Amino acid sequence: MVRRAVVGISLILLLVGLRAPAGAVTTLRWGEVLPPDHPSVQMIERVARRVAEKTQGYLLIQAFPAGQLGTTRDQIENVIVGTQQLTTEGAAAISQFFPPLGALEAPYVWRDAAHLAKVMASPIAKELSQAFIDKRGVRILAATYYGVRHLTTTRKPVRGAADLRGFKLRVPENEVFVAMARAWGATPTPIPFGELYLALRQNVVEGQENPLPTIDAAKLYEVQKYLVLTGHILTPRLVLINERTWRALGRPFQTALTEALEEAVAWHNQEILSRERSLQDRFRKLGMEVIQPDVESFRRPVLDSLPRQFEAQWGPGLYQRIVDTR
Repeated sequence: MVRRAVVGISLILLLVGLRAPAGAVTTLRWGEVLPPDHPSVQMIERVARRVAEKTQGYLLIQAFPAGQLGTTRDQIENVIVGTQQLTTEGAAAISQFFPPLGALEAPYVWRDAAHLAKVMASPIAKELSQAFIDKRGVRILAATYYGVRHLTTTRKPVRGAADLRGFKLRVPENEVFVAMARAWGATPTPIPFGELYLALRQNVVEGQENPLPTIDAAKLYEVQKYLVLTGHILTPRLVLINERTWRALGRPFQTALTEALEEAVAWHNQEILSRERSLQDRFRKLGMEVIQPDVESFRRPVLDSLPRQFEAQWGPGLYQRIVDTR
């Protein structure tokens, strides 16, 4: 699918406190793997507009959706080295570079979106962000609610984990998702998101898992017959910025960006929740069959193995601290 070279809005803002000639323009490149009509990309545009209003000024924020700056892994690496200033990505994907963040996208760790919001405003999130800065030079600016992940399949009506035995399931390129699929008896097949539609269409894999708004935005309903409401993971996607870039902005513009993000994230999260409420009916009308499976058959084998398997990577007690937050 052909995408415009740059989608979104470019806005010029004055960077007070930046060591640059008067009137110099600074460009912040914000990359996404999701398509332009996804709320995560629309959130970037909202941030850019609001920061412009707040600073009257000269900062250029450019949105690069649909993987224009590379795969998930590419873009996280770009932010680490500073060739790309911002990206938004799932916690498990980022954990390839800082393993403790994997606990934030562990299966069945979250009760709901309110639980996620509470933890991300707690000392747990502050500790993780500071450690990420120290280890990789990357700051977590915000956490967004990406939605609850469910399974879809091309031909097979899955009603319990036993139905996934030997099933070729596309998962993101990270260890936690691979281990989860194996716990179900499936054959995990990591494929970049930008290649997923074609992989499903050509039967390279037999199914995938994602939140409903992502299934909709990527038009996966065109190549999937069954929606299986497993609800196995609630994904937080984290807004990342290169720490050197952050420090160069200076306090007034750090504040403007933080405030703009708070507003845009609130909009984004409500938009995702709203879409989740309506999309099951939409998918039915588009010809998908919606299945309410035996959720416990998916939950039990994962909780029996994954927290113990990954505790050394996540850090002793972190998973349980998240679960116990009230």
